[in-house]
Amino acid sequence: MVMIAGSIKLSQVLEALRDARPVFHSEADFQLALGQAIHEIDRSVAIRLEVGISRQLTDVRGRRQYLDVMCTSPAGRTAIELKYMTNRWLGSAGDEAFDLRDHAATDLGRRGFVFDIHRLESFLAADSSIDNGIAIMLSNYRALWAEPKVPPQTRDRMFRIHDGGLLAGTLKWGDNDVEASRRELSGSYKLAWHPWAEVGGANGEFKVLVVEVGRPPSIEQA
Repeated sequence: MVMIAGSIKLSQVLEALRDARPVFHSEADFQLALGQAIHEIDRSVAIRLEVGISRQLTDVRGRRQYLDVMCTSPAGRTAIELKYMTNRWLGSAGDEAFDLRDHAATDLGRRGFVFDIHRLESFLAADSSIDNGIAIMLSNYRALWAEPKVPPQTRDRMFRIHDGGLLAGTLKWGDNDVEASRRELSGSYKLAWHPWAEVGGANGEFKVLVVEVGRPPSIEQA
């Protein structure tokens, strides 16, 4: 059971959010709506968006890293990273009209999600006050969750996030072994996509992928 800030079931939050907002205009819209849904369910959970984790924790280019959503309550802290990758969809959900653009580059979407998982692992290793991390991908791009019929030879072949896939160990971007394109995951993550919403029309099926990142074992536990 995945918990947010030791206080709320993630499944409860996602169900409430899906019922209220099956579609979002952008990733920022998704981020804000998720934070609002968490706070409405439990007002003891403080929500902060775009939080700088540590001045010592930077990316390979030396830039400070930021977290999409930090949830804090008396029961714990949870770091959340979000991805909202859309295929072209024009329609309405409830009384609201949407015109979703086609992000097109699914390979970069996969890489971004894997980078989010690695970033959460880094955040938890750097900050002992964070209890767990959650990476969420919401999409209507079937190519993300559908398993390839034949093993792909594309540059993102080690970054595939299809339903039933596994992310673990050293992941390289194509034949490029430079640090900026390589990620070493300390955990092992079995991937399972779940239905989110059916909103009609071409590309009207949305699914969600959730990966929980736990705390690394301490030296005393090892």
